Amino acid sequence: MQIFRGLHHPGIAPASAVTIGNFDGVHRGHQAMLALLNNEARHRGVPSCVLTFEPHPRDYFARVARKPELAPARIATLRDKLSELAACGVDQCVVLRFDARLSSQASEAFIQQVLVDGLGARYVLVGDDFRFGAKRAGDYAMLDEAGRREGFDVARMNSYEVHNLRVSSSAVREALARGDMDGVAALLGRPYSISGHVVHGRKLGRELGFPTVNLRFSHWKPAASGIFAVLVDGLADRPLAGVANLGIRPSLDPKDVNGGRVLLETHCLEWPQQLGLEGGYGKIIRVELLHKLHDELRYDSLDDLKEGIARDCEEARAFFASTHAETRRQTTRDRI
Repeated sequence: MQIFRGLHHPGIAPASAVTIGNFDGVHRGHQAMLALLNNEARHRGVPSCVLTFEPHPRDYFARVARKPELAPARIATLRDKLSELAACGVDQCVVLRFDARLSSQASEAFIQQVLVDGLGARYVLVGDDFRFGAKRAGDYAMLDEAGRREGFDVARMNSYEVHNLRVSSSAVREALARGDMDGVAALLGRPYSISGHVVHGRKLGRELGFPTVNLRFSHWKPAASGIFAVLVDGLADRPLAGVANLGIRPSLDPKDVNGGRVLLETHCLEWPQQLGLEGGYGKIIRVELLHKLHDELRYDSLDDLKEGIARDCEEARAFFASTHAETRRQTTRDRI
């Protein structure tokens, strides 16, 4: 998948089939929409294109209003969103910076400057609640009329449901907030995961006997938080079981090396010896959050913290042991 930041790049296809949205999480509803988009693109002999925005428009408006509570909890980093879009077979993705200029652009100007002139739209697919342009004045009817005038087809996709539940980014956020990782996986069609480059931290974990690999986030409000049993891919030739803390580490000094920012700190239950203590830095890893153990806890001392981490490791081992046992039972039933 080709990725472009902004519209002014010679590599952007002169004509395309386009869908527009934030695609936070790339859940099963998004996946169904992208499958339809790819099919329509093939019929027309043009590449499929996702038009998305960074930051999330609600992030931007929350900052303008100085009301951070209005910002949405983010399901995925931009890296993970782009990776999932590529996995869905999208040919190109254009990421527009959502700023004052874009937020004030009239709906008609958005159609002409972005869809027609910028992307050469031959087909535009939107969701059933799609709005666009300044003050969200643009709607499906306006887009459809513009398509008739400018020569591109417009289609609208209804909600996607699983077991009578409407699949949406909001539903994924709610399941993550509850710590319902099985429910999240059902909505996403895959386990929930976070990827990124391993960065340096305070290195307190190794001092306590629990070395960690750390991922740092530019976004301060992730949809998930707490302590999780996880699988880590990218450190060894196989996924490694571990326990991870996603959050702000309330037991530590907020003025530490990470400046109080959100971290995903992961301790592998069996640390790869070939890595040593420094070999993980700079690697791109993917951490699957499989089971939530509990919310973040505040410990009064480092000794208490060490004991808490040890308990978390034991709980994670018990989770993986029970999961392995259930897999063996299911295999036996299948053979019978």
